[in-house]
Formats: sequence, structure tokens, C-alpha cells
Amino acid sequence: MITSVILCGGSGTRLWPVSRKSFPKQFVPLVGDKSLFQLTLERVAELKGEVIAVAAEDHRFLVSNVMQTALGMSRVVLEPVARNTAAAMACAAILAREAGSNEDLLLFCPADHHIPDTDAFTETVQQGIPIADSGAIVTFGIVPNMPSTAYGYIEYEATEKLHSQVTRFIEKPNLKEAQSLILKGNVLWNAGIFLARIDTIINAIERHAPDILQACQAAIRLSNSETTTSGEVFIRPEAGAFAACRSQSIDYAVMEFHDNIAVVPFKGQWSDVGSWGAIADLTPPDAQGNRIDGQGLAYQSANTYIYARHRPVVALGIENLLIIDTVDAVLIAHRDNSEQVRDVVEKLEDGRFSQAATHRKVNRPWGWYDSIDAGERFQVKRIGVKPGASLSLQKHHHRAEHWIVVKGTAEVTRGHERFLLSENQSTYIPIGEVHRLKNPGKVDLEMIEVQSGGYLGEDDIVRLEDGYGRVNSDAR
Repeated sequence: MITSVILCGGSGTRLWPVSRKSFPKQFVPLVGDKSLFQLTLERVAELKGEVIAVAAEDHRFLVSNVMQTALGMSRVVLEPVARNTAAAMACAAILAREAGSNEDLLLFCPADHHIPDTDAFTETVQQGIPIADSGAIVTFGIVPNMPSTAYGYIEYEATEKLHSQVTRFIEKPNLKEAQSLILKGNVLWNAGIFLARIDTIINAIERHAPDILQACQAAIRLSNSETTTSGEVFIRPEAGAFAACRSQSIDYAVMEFHDNIAVVPFKGQWSDVGSWGAIADLTPPDAQGNRIDGQGLAYQSANTYIYARHRPVVALGIENLLIIDTVDAVLIAHRDNSEQVRDVVEKLEDGRFSQAATHRKVNRPWGWYDSIDAGERFQVKRIGVKPGASLSLQKHHHRAEHWIVVKGTAEVTRGHERFLLSENQSTYIPIGEVHRLKNPGKVDLEMIEVQSGGYLGEDDIVRLEDGYGRVNSDAR
């Protein structure tokens, strides 16, 4: 039996402004209307085994929404802080051992890769099963098609078999080194996908990074779990023990030192979708090499990518640019600089730009809200509530709210009153009044909220009841 472990960490800052820390790339619908995480779940579903996701506590509901749609029941490890892939893999392996046999197999997959050929992926994983059963750690390398500086490399001993023994892992090289590696011929790109028996991966971590394993064992031993009404199990490692764990990738902590690693080449299409250059390559070009996603127009331009899903964006007389337009931020970069977007995000964070980490439209477990206008002592939001969902029972110390229903039906609790509002009807929530908004219908509820008062921050809330297990400091 194979249990797939989906690693959902990472903030995807190289894909800013679409990917941000509060809504990173693995959850963004970048390929058609599906996220990379959803596509990863659909891909591993062909293996017919259990799925464990490891994600940040802040992304609990992003993970939950997708896993319910794709799988139904699932287990999700919620990390209180980010500690990289070694800790994530250790926690998943410890949990899998508690529920199964040491000889069961674990397939570790990043949540943010694009592999469109599911059959080729499944076949490649199946080729690795007997090798992993024998006690080796199996990694799956991508057959390179150019000397890329964006990926790490796996060097291997060439054999006539379907797999080879790994001789070393090579971190991202410069262009000259990458060209030399490709000419040697016995290298593959490192995709960060691993297959191993439970006891193999745990023993390897214990051998090469015992402090990481010990910290994760303590965090899982002291963890608490929550089972939702839909059957999901959320496991929260103990925060103190987990925070004490060293933060390091599995490559640095284990793989570079381990002596029994085999590699199976994957010859299908693959992308780690790590930069806007990689995203652009997923869109077919026109005769001038321009690639358009959305409402873009490239006129007298060449080799330019436009991402414009909200409004028309025109490129006139330019070449080799990436133009990424969102409702609250725009990125314009030369294609050769796409790997440096991460550095720009750090500059935005230093300047305290909220757009560095959060979107104007914010997802919540009950739906979403979009801050469409603001001024001195007022703010206007669009709010969407899913059928059957409700916001917490709450009150505010500094603001009053006016609600106008524009779609669906709202059930409003205001003090001791409870009443329904239909489209084009409205109500008023005074400062300090206890209130709740619920969607009792079968279609989405949308409304306009006008806030007024001396302080309009999302932390002005006293939560009295909540159906999502959130602490009082969480907004709404």
C-alpha cells in the first residue's frame, strides 16, 4: 500500500503578486480553474492509497476545501510554524507508522508541481515500488531538456536498468556548471519526489538528523487531533516541541549523506512552476512568441507574457517582458529576472506594503471578502458566504456596519432578533451589538458591507461563538 504525503508548505513568493503568503501558489487556480494542489491530489488518487497533507495552520481551510472536493476523508498535519521538508516528512512518517506497518510505502510529493501526464507519473512510481520495497529511498528525476540554473541536479551511475544508484545531489548550478552537467549525460533534475518504506525514511532521518526526528516525535506524541463532521482529521503537533525543531530541507538533512538512494527517470512533462517564466511556458505562444492568459493584448511586441484576468492589459512595442496584473498590484519584469521576484517581495515587506503578503480578496472558511474601497472612517467590502455557512457570533468595539444583500438570502442575528433579508434589502448593526451572518439557502449569498467608525482593522472583534475552531484573534 502506498500512502501519498502531500507537502503543502512554501509561500511561492517568486510568483508574486498572484501568489502571496496568505494564499500561496499551490492553492491558486493557475492551470485552468484548478490549483496545483488539487491537480496533485487528483494525480496521486490513481495510486488508490491514503493521503496525508502537511500544511501550515494558517492554510487549514484552503487545504480542507480542496481535500473535501477531491477525496472526502483525509488527514492533515497542521504545522504551527514552518520547519521545511525534513520535519514535515518526519511527522508524516511517524503518523503513518502509528496507523500501519513499517513496510508500507510513503510517496512524498510537493503540492506545487505541474505534471499533466498522470498515466506516465503513475507508471514511473510503480517502477519504483520494488526498489523501495528492498529498502532503498527512491527519488524520481526529470530528464532535462536544457542546462537550467533553476533546478538542483541528481548525478547517477549509468546502468542498463530502469533505475540507477544516486552518486550525489548538486544544488542549483550557475549556467557554465549546468552546461557541463548536461554534457556529461548522467544527470537528472531533482523534482523532490521520494518513495520509501516507513522504516527506511524514519531510520534515515534518525541516522543523519536525529535531532529533527526527536523533536518531531515529541511534537506528535503531544499533539491533539480534531475530527470534523465531514470526516477530516486535523492533527496539530505540539507547538513548543515543533518550534524547537531545526528547519532544514530533506535534501540537506538526509539525502546528501544517505548511501542507498536510487533514481528512476521521469520522461513526461514536468514543471515546478517556480517562476513566472515557468508559468508562461505553460501557455501556447502566438507567431511572435507572445503568450496571453486572460484579457491581454500584445501589439508590435514579441516574446512577452501577459497575465490579465481582471481587466484589459496592453503591451505595445516591447520584448521579453512578463506582465502580471492583479486587482491591487502589478509586476513588470524582464524574463531573465523572473527568479529575482522573491527579492522584490522582501523589499515590499521591508516597506510594510500589505500587498507583499495578503490579497485584497481574502478567503475564509465560510467564504470570502473583498475590500473594494476605503477612506477616512469608512470601508466597503463585498462578502460572499457559501450555502449553509455562517460567520462567527461577534461584536465590534469601534465600528458599525450596514449590510445590503445583492444575491441570495441572509439570515441575520442582531442582538435578540433573528430575521431574513432578501436581495435589495438591508440592515444596520450598531457599534457593540452582537451579530451573526448566515446563508440558510442553497445558492451563494453575496452582500455589500459598509463599515464606519474610528478603527476598521480586522482585529476589532470579540468572537462569542464560532463553528470553525478559530481563536478570538482571528478576523471574522
